[in-house]
Amino acid sequence: MQIPKDPFILLSYINTKLRDEYSSLEDLCDSLDIDQKQLEDTLGSLGYAYSKDNNSFVPY
Repeated sequence: MQIPKDPFILLSYINTKLRDEYSSLEDLCDSLDIDQKQLEDTLGSLGYAYSKDNNSFVPY
């Protein structure tokens, strides 16, 4: 499956997947074959970081 390229749409897509389907970022990345570091860097450029407590990307 192709993930969205637009960073803002990607943020929404990833947070929805984390909320509805995956218990952790690691599980999501493994399942969708996504480079976790690259994903975190992309969303980090928007001012978001992964929160294990919330299991979502939140503003920092």
